[in-house]
Amino acid sequence: MKKELATREDIEFLVHEFYQIVFKDELIGYIFTEVVEVDWEAHFPVMYDFWESVLFGTGSYRGNPMLKHIDLNRIEALPEAYFDRWIEQWENAVTTHFQGVKAEEAIAKAKSMKALMLYKIAQSNNPNFIQ
Repeated sequence: MKKELATREDIEFLVHEFYQIVFKDELIGYIFTEVVEVDWEAHFPVMYDFWESVLFGTGSYRGNPMLKHIDLNRIEALPEAYFDRWIEQWENAVTTHFQGVKAEEAIAKAKSMKALMLYKIAQSNNPNFIQ
């Protein structure tokens, strides 16, 4: 049975489940397993902090995901189709396990982030881009 997305533990579960799916994804999996060298054991808590801050307003995340994705795009192009797949897999992970206001918010926030990241990545190609 689905439950409300209500705690940090829920976020940890969701993020872990999502990445297990994404690592194996035929379109975007290689980005996470071959292109970027990430210490996932260290990175998962950062992702937990990020989503906890986004959904529960804790302020536990300190970082700039936009710059990370701009840098990644310079290594490997991140077309909109990759973001679409990311959203599809995120939405699947959320709706498989959770329901309610925070689950819906997690999906809406991800879609907003996609739009902003695509905009910032496009702007970063402008010689006058200011980070």
